[in-house]
Amino acid sequence: MKKVFFTGHRTTSFYTEDMRSLVRLLHKFASEGTVDFYAGGARSWDMTFENFVLLMREEDFPFIKLHLVLPCPPREQIANWDSEDKKEYKRILKAADSVEIVSPHCYKYCMKKRNQRLAELGDVCVCYYNEKRRRSGTGQTVHMAKIMGKEIINIFVDRDE
Repeated sequence: MKKVFFTGHRTTSFYTEDMRSLVRLLHKFASEGTVDFYAGGARSWDMTFENFVLLMREEDFPFIKLHLVLPCPPREQIANWDSEDKKEYKRILKAADSVEIVSPHCYKYCMKKRNQRLAELGDVCVCYYNEKRRRSGTGQTVHMAKIMGKEIINIFVDRDE
């Protein structure tokens, strides 16, 4: 069984078709017996993915598991987030099946360390990755996954072309 991990840009808006693609993909993996889904606990894309996994677990696939791989302790990770994002983060954190914290403190490279750990744990990288934004945490994670020989599924569609 494949282990799936997710990465994506922290954009605030997604197209409806992007969300449909994600849901179809998650259902496909779960229907094929995938149990383990990993995410990094970031805002926006990660939270969207995490919520879909939790919803699927509640409705159709009680056997699936959401694993969070965090860059640093939660209180440090969300220190500068707005109150709504903090509330959502805490709800997801509580509902996760496991939480791994890769660094005991927030420091310059803890996000990179988290990204590397996600790539190590998973077999398939599902990403929302605009290749024009290579110099990003998402670009870094996708690059690490490629180097490790992981399967990459990018659901981003460049609509500016």
